Amino acid sequence: MPHPAALSPAELEARLRLHALPEVGPRRFKQLLAAFGSASAALSAPASAWQSLGLPSACAVARRSAGVREQVTNSLAWLEQPTQHLLCLDDPCYPALLAELDDAPPLLFVAGDPAQLERPQLAMVGSRQASRPGLDTAARFARSLAGGGFVVTSGLALGIDGAAHLGALDVGGATVAVLGTGLECLYPKRHSGLAERIVAEGGALVSELPLDAAPHPGNFPRRNRIISGLSLGVLVVEASPSSGSLITARLAAEQGREVFAIPGSIHHPGARGCHQLIREGAQLVETVDDILAALRGWQRLPAQTLPRLQASELVDEPPLLALLRAAPQSSEALAVSSGLALPELLAQLTELELDGRIACDNGCWVWRR
Repeated sequence: MPHPAALSPAELEARLRLHALPEVGPRRFKQLLAAFGSASAALSAPASAWQSLGLPSACAVARRSAGVREQVTNSLAWLEQPTQHLLCLDDPCYPALLAELDDAPPLLFVAGDPAQLERPQLAMVGSRQASRPGLDTAARFARSLAGGGFVVTSGLALGIDGAAHLGALDVGGATVAVLGTGLECLYPKRHSGLAERIVAEGGALVSELPLDAAPHPGNFPRRNRIISGLSLGVLVVEASPSSGSLITARLAAEQGREVFAIPGSIHHPGARGCHQLIREGAQLVETVDDILAALRGWQRLPAQTLPRLQASELVDEPPLLALLRAAPQSSEALAVSSGLALPELLAQLTELELDGRIACDNGCWVWRR
């Protein structure tokens, strides 16, 4: 099978047509190319030959449909832009780590710099409804990792994903966003500006889906294997036990990647998924150094780790601040955990808020460094 640098226009168009067919996923795509030698030959083969391979008859029928041809025409027009690319699995520029997967995407649409996909990457994932401390933690880890040379890879979702991308950009680092939609149908819309900034500042947007693929629940777990497959390891910052982030972490473990998790308070629901991963064997992470020790040899980073609390910072620390450092809490929960009467509690909270040491976020008090 020739690599894409030598593909004829006809073969490129044929691969896009195969990719657009219903029920032709990565394994069937590779099966067709292996059986017929090329996508062009596969499309020219009789329907009976496809059926003999166990492919659904709908696949063979759809290959000549007007909808598939229109989709291919749109893809070819999209590829005319200098910052928009298509990587085939047999392309020497296809990311090597991802190519190791049995179900590696046969085609990857990339907006931005495809060279970022070959650099050492660390995936960061977590809850879409993350707490303010969780978002701050994700941003700080991303800044440290990206500032030292790692590409920060995530899924462009709200919450931890967005904080990770922004943290990397804040220090002029590179970040890669793997989408669960087509690149011409960004989701969530709220992150359209972030997606543009990722491309403009040297990163990349990636999707295996057709350009116009709309959000569909089944596509997001599917894209998680790409997030983990591109990366040396996956860091879960904050997640519930039912979070899709745990799917990414377990895929990473199956792929032989490192899995890291940041622990939290036993009273914080967003910590339970991380604690579950740690019980299952994920590495407990408190500082960036914990990640670097596990990935030693892949990337040499300067001593630019997360700020650590000095002992002097903890002297005479108000008990309320210590409670909020562990996890966000409502006034009522703080009254129970601190043992303070509500009037005294509110007075202390007001004083800490005026000092800029805490803030109220969606009805919960959160620690601010």
